[in-house]
Amino acid sequence: MEGPFYIEVCRLEFNGMTVSRSLKRQSPTPAGNTATWFLDKCRNMSSRPSTRFMASLLLLLFYSLADSFADLPSQFQAQQELTNITKSAILPTCPCRRAAAFLEMDSKNGNECPKNITEASQIRHGLTLLDADFFNDIKVLEIAKGAKEFNIPIIRANRKLVASTNGGLHNPSPLVFNPEWSKEQSQGKASRFNHPSASGIQRPNNEEDIAFMSVLELGELIKKKQITSEELTGIFLKRLRRYNSVLESVVTYTEDLAYQQAKEADKLLSQGVHLGPLHGIPYGLKDIISVPLYKTTWGSTTFKNQVLNIEAWVYKRLKSAGAVLVAKLVTGSLAYDDIWFGGRTRNPWNIEEFSTGSSAGPAACTSAGMIPFAIGSETAGSITYPASRCGVTALRPTFGSVGRTGVMSLSESLDKLGPFCRNAADCAVILDAIRGKDPDDLSSRDIPFGDPFSVDITKLTVGYLDDADMEVVHVLESKGVKVVPFKLNYTVDSVQGILNFTMDVDVLAHFDEWQRSGKDDDYEAQDQWPVELRRARVVSAVDYLQAQRARGKLIQEVKENFNVDAFIGNATDWERVCMGNLVGLPVIVVPTGFKNISNPPPTGTRRRTTVNTGIYAPPNHDHIALALAMAYQSATNHHKQRPPIDDLGSNDTIPNPPTVPIPPRRLHM
Repeated sequence: MEGPFYIEVCRLEFNGMTVSRSLKRQSPTPAGNTATWFLDKCRNMSSRPSTRFMASLLLLLFYSLADSFADLPSQFQAQQELTNITKSAILPTCPCRRAAAFLEMDSKNGNECPKNITEASQIRHGLTLLDADFFNDIKVLEIAKGAKEFNIPIIRANRKLVASTNGGLHNPSPLVFNPEWSKEQSQGKASRFNHPSASGIQRPNNEEDIAFMSVLELGELIKKKQITSEELTGIFLKRLRRYNSVLESVVTYTEDLAYQQAKEADKLLSQGVHLGPLHGIPYGLKDIISVPLYKTTWGSTTFKNQVLNIEAWVYKRLKSAGAVLVAKLVTGSLAYDDIWFGGRTRNPWNIEEFSTGSSAGPAACTSAGMIPFAIGSETAGSITYPASRCGVTALRPTFGSVGRTGVMSLSESLDKLGPFCRNAADCAVILDAIRGKDPDDLSSRDIPFGDPFSVDITKLTVGYLDDADMEVVHVLESKGVKVVPFKLNYTVDSVQGILNFTMDVDVLAHFDEWQRSGKDDDYEAQDQWPVELRRARVVSAVDYLQAQRARGKLIQEVKENFNVDAFIGNATDWERVCMGNLVGLPVIVVPTGFKNISNPPPTGTRRRTTVNTGIYAPPNHDHIALALAMAYQSATNHHKQRPPIDDLGSNDTIPNPPTVPIPPRRLHM
């Protein structure tokens, strides 16, 4: 016998149990029940007393038939409190009386029963988005009642307390991620690195050569008074203005502040006070880092006039080291990719391409010799991707190395600040200046790094992955490093999903008001944060915590299988980017060469595609990665090459818009 009549008469739901004429046993509850089906069918005629009475009689008949078809299980005889459907009425155990009770309630409450059943169906559809549609109608309505009466008041109270302001600058979570692998916590204050001096350096004759000198070289020129900080600041401000129209990499020039700081640096030096290798050195900050009296736009139309009178901790550290802030540099809008309210940042090595990653400005400006170094950030790829695209050396340090007070927050367990530089030695110098415990950042730590300038690399064992740049492997081997084939094994197969859950939910917590007020409609790239954060709205707290448990399993497995001192591999492999950020691994991106661009003009071009690799180390071992990168760069000169911004080659012009297809954007935060 087939058809809906057979199904509805011979397969009925009572108190969460299914009764079947053919099976006469317990089985999982279907999505609906007899009452739901029947009342849905009769909804249009339920307003007429006669037809509603007939419908109730038919329902009574159905229950009577079901009673004769089945040996009902004992659970069916127990009374069930149907609080949400029947206003706390207790239905009789006998199916005939049970149907009569429905009839009585229907006569008293009008359409209340069909209304509640429809509500349960609608809520169940919502629960499918949470993979939680396994509740019967009674439990679904209990959930709704509990959410309305208990959950929502608490949610609103908490939101009022901590979520009225966007960006996560205040009220950080006390749940702190610590990537430390050792069971014993590091003790004592970290000592400073014993960096070398660039002795014998002479001032070049032209400003172009000065612009591409390293931090250590420029520091030596200032220390020896071959150039003043004020003069150097003028050189870099000029270059920033010259190339910004092409690269779209600068948000705000901090010219007044820069000259004030430069003059102070020169004054101190004239008094015999030298603050170290960054004394008088110009630099730029990604525009999620706040500086008093200047706009901190977060790259977003919504916040483009925002001034945060907060002195970011990393800015304080650089100011105390004597560095000179010359510009706030482009961040992708709300630290996502390279699109911002003023345009889209380009790659100096091939200006038909874009820079990728939200640290677009720091990467492009450093690559083009517009600044000696810059501070960027990474949540999931925003140091590694733009550094690789723009051909600069950059360090994503161990999570917690650098304090984040005064920095727009995406994810408190993933966000990291790191330097973009000319070479690895400069990265070490910058890390030394900005690392340490930030009293207002619960995740920051005073990590006792070893001195990268004192590491004996001949005592290291370094693995190389299948996608490693073999030139790096061979150079390090020639310098006495033991190199071995390596594969980092782990069984967790949802690494990318774990990162998405972690990041997206955290971001939404910091931009809850932004979404609720509809400001996401003004976002510069609608396929980015708006879509992801709407999806994040239906990630349950349970599933978020399950993702963190899976993250813990990943960390443990990576720790157990990381049996080398460091390893070499592609810096932009997406799985590896996700894994490294979840675990808290440091990585330094190193330029290793160039190749021809795709579809070059027939007359030739000087534009190039940069080639690079990553050197990864365990948490708290950034000095190992830095030492290996310095060893490689001491034998090569890829990092010293200059992009062809002024001279693309004979007859090479850049069409606007570009003809080169740009790969679809990914999560490069």
